[in-house]
Amino acid sequence: MKKTYLIVASLILCVLYGCSQEDVSSDQQLQERRKPGKIRVTVDPAPPSEEHCFYTHLIAGQHHVAGSVTVDIDGDNLIITYSTNGDWTLGTTHLSIGNCDEDWAPLNGGGNPQVGQFEYTEPFSSGPHEVVYVIPLEGLDDNYCFAAHAEVDGPTGGETAWAQGTQFSGNGWAMFVESFLSNCPPPEDDGGGPNQPT
Repeated sequence: MKKTYLIVASLILCVLYGCSQEDVSSDQQLQERRKPGKIRVTVDPAPPSEEHCFYTHLIAGQHHVAGSVTVDIDGDNLIITYSTNGDWTLGTTHLSIGNCDEDWAPLNGGGNPQVGQFEYTEPFSSGPHEVVYVIPLEGLDDNYCFAAHAEVDGPTGGETAWAQGTQFSGNGWAMFVESFLSNCPPPEDDGGGPNQPT
């Protein structure tokens, strides 16, 4: 009798509240998106750039394109530039970089980056819209990774920002970028080098 009562009550509730398999699957999809490690930045991918070796968006507060992060090579140095658009300004920035096959970024036990331990930092931006890091290429393999973090101010107030890339394994939304030095075109020869015939 108790089972019959529960079945009838469940059917009545389903009719009253529009219970359906479609609603259940929508709820399951929503729950999947909320699970740790399932955070997704819903921003269009960065456009390819012919001016830089690498270009990606600087994402503020998970949802806003606050600017860009670019990579270039100048002689024996890798140049990483944070730039914000007119609506956003840069505060303190942090950068960690290394070979992807090594433990290149300081992480806590939960797999989240420890920004305060990144090897490069700018106590204050060198201007309201741009910070440039000059990193020696020595010790970097072709396949390198970097995490570019910034504190930014914009229309939504103060936000944390990351260079758009792959999410770290922790439960936050912090991201890192994997790239290749070989993506950078060789410097153009001006024709006046010492090995050129005269």
